[in-house]
Amino acid sequence: MQQTFYKYQGTGNDFVMIDNRLQTFDKNNTKQVAFLCDRRFGVGADGLILLENHPEYDFKMVYYNADGNESTMCGNGGRCLVAFAQQLGVITNKAVFEAIDGLHHATIENGIVHLQMLDVDVVEKHDNHVFLNTGSPHHVQFETAIEDFDIKSKGSGIRYGAPYNQEGTNVNFVQKISDTTFRVRTYERGVEDETLSCGTGVTAVAIAMHATGETNQSTVNLNVEGGKLQVRFDVENGHYHNVWLIGPATYVFEGNI
Repeated sequence: MQQTFYKYQGTGNDFVMIDNRLQTFDKNNTKQVAFLCDRRFGVGADGLILLENHPEYDFKMVYYNADGNESTMCGNGGRCLVAFAQQLGVITNKAVFEAIDGLHHATIENGIVHLQMLDVDVVEKHDNHVFLNTGSPHHVQFETAIEDFDIKSKGSGIRYGAPYNQEGTNVNFVQKISDTTFRVRTYERGVEDETLSCGTGVTAVAIAMHATGETNQSTVNLNVEGGKLQVRFDVENGHYHNVWLIGPATYVFEGNI
């Protein structure tokens, strides 16, 4: 069976996109998803995303990690899906879509996607890290230098360690550049390695840096391995709302496999 696919990337976080509005893709075939994401035998990607019809909104997002399992929200994937929906003619420059963590609003102009993320009410501050959920769980750890970090080794140790254990967490290492800018390197569960960018991760970092007093700004710049992203939010009494993840989403190529 031939499968038509599209490839998109958002600051180096890359995805196989499939138009599944006719429900032709076997969503229970985790081996097929993992094959398509395999960089040697398949297309190659950090994850696979299905665009599906929704009875009330513009479309539905179904996201799979590279290991073939359906996963929690992916911010860069959501931004890329908005660009994909525009390419398909499903939307023009605005979208409302449903993902596993609920509804998301988005706008797109000149390849830059503004994606509204979940509100965050709980930011757990610990001695050496912060933990919060921005649609996916994130451990945020502040470091003075991350240039030479072995992200895979250090990240996997935290991802599988207590208190996260079986469910695990994504792990972000953060270095402060200025009061408005932070460098981020992320270990992603499901990929089980460092990715060049993580949308829910930089969202978590921006909020964590504000909650811990590392910045007093409500617009935070994040330098990731694959480029630059920005997170904006409003905050009232520790409640983070009107949270937006902003950055490029780029079409790479399409084909049949």
